[in-house]
Amino acid sequence: MNEWSAAANARMARHLHAVAQRVPELGGVVAEGLLKRVVGLTLEAVGCRAQIGSRCRVVSGPDSSLEAEVVGFSGERVFLMPVGEMHGLLPNARVIPLPHAAAIPVGGGLLGRVLDGEGKPIDRGGALRCERRLPGSDAINPMERAPIDRPLDVGVRAINALLTVGRGQRLGLFAGTGVGKSTLLGMMTRFTEADVIVVGLVGERGREVRDFIDHSLGEGGLKRAVVVATPADRAPILRLRGAWLATAIAESFRDQGRHVLLLMDSLTRFAQAQREIGLAVGEPPTTRGYPPSVFAQLPRLVERAGNAVSGGGSITAFYTVLTEGDDPNDPIADTARGILDGHILLSRGIAESGIYPAIDVEASISRVARDVTVPQQQKLARRFRQLVSAYQRNRDLIAIGAYQRGSDVTVDAALALWPRIETFLRQDFHEPANFHASLQALESLLPQ
Repeated sequence: MNEWSAAANARMARHLHAVAQRVPELGGVVAEGLLKRVVGLTLEAVGCRAQIGSRCRVVSGPDSSLEAEVVGFSGERVFLMPVGEMHGLLPNARVIPLPHAAAIPVGGGLLGRVLDGEGKPIDRGGALRCERRLPGSDAINPMERAPIDRPLDVGVRAINALLTVGRGQRLGLFAGTGVGKSTLLGMMTRFTEADVIVVGLVGERGREVRDFIDHSLGEGGLKRAVVVATPADRAPILRLRGAWLATAIAESFRDQGRHVLLLMDSLTRFAQAQREIGLAVGEPPTTRGYPPSVFAQLPRLVERAGNAVSGGGSITAFYTVLTEGDDPNDPIADTARGILDGHILLSRGIAESGIYPAIDVEASISRVARDVTVPQQQKLARRFRQLVSAYQRNRDLIAIGAYQRGSDVTVDAALALWPRIETFLRQDFHEPANFHASLQALESLLPQ
């Protein structure tokens, strides 16, 4: 490798001096180190004194540098994960800690904007006109949270009537590929009664970002929404940051007393990003290759949502969970069911029959429905489930004409009402169904 010219050395010295002026001293010595090893996506530095979660700048030359985040250490070695592409790295590149954590944008100036995982606008709408604050606010004391005692109208008939959502609840949306998950999210963004909508698109296809904004949100929905997009081709650190950023923005609006709808698509991609980082720094793989840090991070993320103290705002959150091979018992899905306040399962079989949204009401549950609904609605919802269950258990016999009417009263009732049940469950993407209308439809379907 040729030596740098004197002019290049001078530029390098000026650049390092400028960066060093912004770096705090630790023990009277600038805490910079040298890059010694690159393995996959992991950078190993020695001599660098930096906290986990802080940022460092790796400088290989006067015009070559990148940012990386500290994700672990072992002895004198510090492990970093690059934020962007790893181009131009050289052995013994300088690793210089940056002085402050990145601040997150907050305020009404975010509405209608699309951000990346670092809070930078990517919608060509100009600079953000909003305040900034440091991330990592304290979690709310669970004893001080306001109880979930009010229903939330999400504009979807089957959810409003049968799986009633409470304001401040956290639910999982479990679905395989191609069963209408994004369509259902789009319906809720359009029809839900919320002051602000925060959408976190984490690890999904880049094409889906524009499609979701144009077709699901629409111009009207975007005016009251903030979108944080970190597609699958971004570094795992950025995918993690995208999820935390969307949650922090939702928290900032909740702190203003607003009622927020947080849609995170998807919790599975968040877990996969954490798996990439954990395995890269040497964590042992446990359940299906997921290291322990994944199962520690999931509840930390989910517990940020929910109600504030009494009289404050709320965050009602929907986290999509991708079930690999349509297996609802994969590790992430199983963990999500345990830490969320309910789950809505989208069925491939129902989707293939032409019913959208393809909600499997038998396998879905809202754990706060009893607290936000009246006994009459609960009774009707139980009856509806009984009819659906009875029909599904005898579906094959009915299809081949082997079922004899009069054999079972519940099956007879389900068979008679099945066309109307399908009509009740089916809802067009552009057709809102408010809470009152949903209950009326349920009552007319199951007269007393």
